[in-house]
Amino acid sequence: MNEVQLIRQQLALERQHVGAVAKACAALGAADAAGNKACAALGTPDAAGSPVEAFAQFRRACVDYLACVLAWFEERDQRLAELLQARSPVADPARHALEEALARRGRSRETLAKLEAACAASTAPAGSARQQAWREFGDYFDTAWSARRDAIDALLGAHSRVSDWRTLGGIDADSILEERRRYARVHAQAPPGAALGTPANPD
Repeated sequence: MNEVQLIRQQLALERQHVGAVAKACAALGAADAAGNKACAALGTPDAAGSPVEAFAQFRRACVDYLACVLAWFEERDQRLAELLQARSPVADPARHALEEALARRGRSRETLAKLEAACAASTAPAGSARQQAWREFGDYFDTAWSARRDAIDALLGAHSRVSDWRTLGGIDADSILEERRRYARVHAQAPPGAALGTPANPD
């Protein structure tokens, strides 16, 4: 496996993980907001004996992970835009297609704004407003964010310049370990049945 393949593999793994975390966080947030006692579904209480705190810890782990990794994706999009301006002719069809994909709704910062709104709504009494905020976050991630990423990933598929992939990815040993650590924390706090997959060894 060459360097470009390794970078793309890590990017794909991060996308897989961020999707699983977003889905689990939105689903449990909406269930709790609806008054379905999602906290009790966590099973064994935390060390303080509070299933409510256990649920809060899981949500914090999810939000911490999403805030970090979605910020990385936003930074990569910014670096990609800079690379296009620096290295591609204005009339290049490939550049035009990528710029159109980057301009689509569904940026990571927009998705993070939806997540922030859902978290803010969680301080209100349980009910439809809280439930709607979490549903909006989950729906936005599943549709706008994912569709935009699909478009960008498809257009980048034929690009093989190693130096550009290094710049675009911004991946090194520290970032790989950080992503694994944060994902492992989410996995450790996850309730039974959460479809998160198996975390990589953070060591």
